[in-house]
Amino acid sequence: MLRMGNDKLGARICPLVCVCCLLAALVGNGFDVPMTLLEGAVDEGAVCLDGSPPAYHFSPGFGSGMNNWLVHMEGGGWCTNVQDCQSRRDTFRGSSKYMKPLSFSGILGNSQNSNPDFYNWNKVKIRYCDGSSFTGDVDEVDPATKLYFRGAKIWLAVIEELLAKGMNKAENALLSGCSAGGLASILHCDKFGDLLPAGATVKCLSDAGYFINAKDITGTESIKAYYNEVVNTHGSAKNLPSSCTSRMTPSMCFFPQYVVPQMRTSLFILNAAYDAWQIKNILAPSAADPHKTWNDCKLDIKQCSSDQLQIMQDFRSEFLNALAALGNSSARGMFINSCYAHCHQLAKQWEIGFMIEAPFEKLIVHIHVTHHAATSCKPYATIVIGLFKCGTCYLTSTCIHEQLNVQLAECQSPGWGLLLSQLGPRPNKKEIGQH
Repeated sequence: MLRMGNDKLGARICPLVCVCCLLAALVGNGFDVPMTLLEGAVDEGAVCLDGSPPAYHFSPGFGSGMNNWLVHMEGGGWCTNVQDCQSRRDTFRGSSKYMKPLSFSGILGNSQNSNPDFYNWNKVKIRYCDGSSFTGDVDEVDPATKLYFRGAKIWLAVIEELLAKGMNKAENALLSGCSAGGLASILHCDKFGDLLPAGATVKCLSDAGYFINAKDITGTESIKAYYNEVVNTHGSAKNLPSSCTSRMTPSMCFFPQYVVPQMRTSLFILNAAYDAWQIKNILAPSAADPHKTWNDCKLDIKQCSSDQLQIMQDFRSEFLNALAALGNSSARGMFINSCYAHCHQLAKQWEIGFMIEAPFEKLIVHIHVTHHAATSCKPYATIVIGLFKCGTCYLTSTCIHEQLNVQLAECQSPGWGLLLSQLGPRPNKKEIGQH
């Protein structure tokens, strides 16, 4: 990373000020999808925080996509203790009674033009009403609070319902999620793969779910304490990957950096290095900023001081280091941008990473995105996004000092390609042991 004076920090973090450099001008119209309440799951104990039945939305596949499945998990943070979960219980984050209809767009869209590879797949969105990234599992219910911590049961009940609907015959299957759902896509990835047919191609996509173990601006490990509360309150330990909990305190296994190296199922990570949620809640949480000196900066990064920009730049470096420590694997890929954003894949304006032209089975190389200062901003920069695909990253006119570099093999053919589609099969045990 280039070191520059404080007066040039704004130039180094230009993508934060710009409209996200990686946005492709592709717009997909959303379409309404009815909600299904899983009433039968209540008898199995699979319920939201308030005891109401879990819910999901299902759009059937057709044509060549009839045997392909995309299961997306909704995000929405976590609740850490009884009081926190009680405040969540009587909202759509804790009860299906308050859930409203929603539309599918982005990677769940039905437009062949903007979603050419998933538009005709069976598409599912699992609603999030447990506050634990679908990991909670406490049988007892305190009659005083009437809170149910059953996230893991919700996840399994919905997946079993989908298997009965035809996912047991899936040829290709993708488990995805955003934010807390993106974390869930990592935590449940191998389990999802184990439940699918042996011959199916199964992969996972984590969007804005790579939360790192980092100290806040006071040097306090606040996010570590936060996740410890979540895991203890929800009884999550038994549902976290044993490959991690056998080595570490269970709450540490809420950090993907300690889970991903041992995963058996192909994973693609999509994240902003300046993830807006992590900047606001891991780096500069309210408890670490009693005088609210970060408030304006967190709301509008153009209001950040040079010192705050430097701290954010250091956080970006820490985030990239947490990714680099994973090592290389043909079963793992990533697309990391320098936007100040959180979640990408359901936006009507799609990120560059979601246009697929390659077959679902092709291999991918490990990708590392870096930024460096340049004397002037080119109107566009070519991005090599795989062994076989290229793309174009359009930069805004206000982006004066940045251009995007991707360190990869030479591109061999033009077009937009989704790195996810080129992920290799599950790594063997020997490969897993190398990380």
